[in-house]
Amino acid sequence: MRLSNKQVDRIATGVFYFFAFLIIVILGGLIGYILYRGIGHISFDFLTSPPQTFKVGGGIGPQLFNSLFLLVLTMLITVPIGIGAGIYMAEYSRPGKFTDFIRLVVEVLSSFPSIVVGLFGLLVFVNYFDLKFSLLAGALALTVFNLPLMVRITEQGIRGVPREQKEAGLALGLTRWKTITKVMLPVALPTILTGTILAAGRVFGEAAALLFTAGMSSPRLDFTDWNPFSPVSPLNPLRPAETLAVHIWKINSEGIAPDAAQIAAGASTVLIITVLLFNLGSRWLGRYMYRKLTASK
Repeated sequence: MRLSNKQVDRIATGVFYFFAFLIIVILGGLIGYILYRGIGHISFDFLTSPPQTFKVGGGIGPQLFNSLFLLVLTMLITVPIGIGAGIYMAEYSRPGKFTDFIRLVVEVLSSFPSIVVGLFGLLVFVNYFDLKFSLLAGALALTVFNLPLMVRITEQGIRGVPREQKEAGLALGLTRWKTITKVMLPVALPTILTGTILAAGRVFGEAAALLFTAGMSSPRLDFTDWNPFSPVSPLNPLRPAETLAVHIWKINSEGIAPDAAQIAAGASTVLIITVLLFNLGSRWLGRYMYRKLTASK
């Protein structure tokens, strides 16, 4: 019996819906399980107090701060380089072997496992440049990890600007650079912002690359000391810093506190919620900026 085109279409549609529903169920079940195990352990004291090695009641305060500070450092390095490289690839590069080589390098970097990026950071930033285990070494390693995403997103955003708008700017006598910065970048801004926030979410949840660059320990921090050159200052970029994702791995692998399982569950919940907020926030902000810049209702 030969099926008609409509029957084939219905079967294919049903298969696609089934797999989409299966993925949603698996993802929802995983997130729900993590939230169920950890949501009851989250409190203000848990989010602000330092961890305990042997006693009950440790928190994740320094690790949470380290993750946020590392995120800021990484994005301060990644965003300018990524946007500049994306503009070059979209507007200044000419088709040829050199441009093809750059695209190949970007694609290869985007496919590297994070553990390989961490080993690269260990050899280059930690040992060769003698940054030791530090926030700065971790930020540089994560910059290598995130640059391909920023370059691709910026290039796609610039190429997505209607050609008429670019030509209108040039016709009004604007220079090429003025046309890019005053006409094209504002239109591409929603796409670039969305990509930036998604890259920030990847930074916040990264662990493997930071094991070899930022370290697995953090000194006692004095949050009244804001001198960035002080070894106990939270703003010192040259101090070792255990992030939240690394802390979760460390607790699960070698934690000896009586409530290690509860701390790991609570920290995992905080990490999941934060990454979800990054992703949902990026979508909301992208739509908001698009409506604002295009004046669409």
